[in-house]
Amino acid sequence: MYFAAFMAPAFLLVALSGGLYLLGNKGSVQSEQLTLPADSALNFESETLESDIRTLLESVGIDHKFEYVKANGQQAETRPTSRTHIEFLQSDQGLQAKVNKPSLQYAMMELHKGHGPKLFKLYQMLVALTLLGVVLGGLAVGLLAQSYRRKVLITSAVGLAVFLALSLLA
Repeated sequence: MYFAAFMAPAFLLVALSGGLYLLGNKGSVQSEQLTLPADSALNFESETLESDIRTLLESVGIDHKFEYVKANGQQAETRPTSRTHIEFLQSDQGLQAKVNKPSLQYAMMELHKGHGPKLFKLYQMLVALTLLGVVLGGLAVGLLAQSYRRKVLITSAVGLAVFLALSLLA
């Protein structure tokens, strides 16, 4: 009971954000172009990328708090993306940057996908372990109680069949 109550907020977030996303409400991001000096450049493969970004932002008078940077090819963004973040793009025209402000639905989806603050990711891992314990504990209780054993085995087999059919064949 305590474990279920502990996990309830996380399940509500996943159900709400995922359900709205599947219904077509993906949220939105309000973007605003940042003006950078013409000679600005970043090496997205550099070991010092995070400190380089902090230095660049400080040099143009932008106070932006972020935990880490996710770089991919010619693009990088500050994380977490569940709150205001900055996206950088290195192109032939030079380095471009924009400030992205997510809507509530977009922010919830980013949390859902694990793109939130590090502390929230830790919470998500704890919820995942707790869920695993609750599910395995429930199965164990059901299998150990002779009056429930057959029902649990049948229900588990049907659940596994539906899962496999939908994930592999659909």
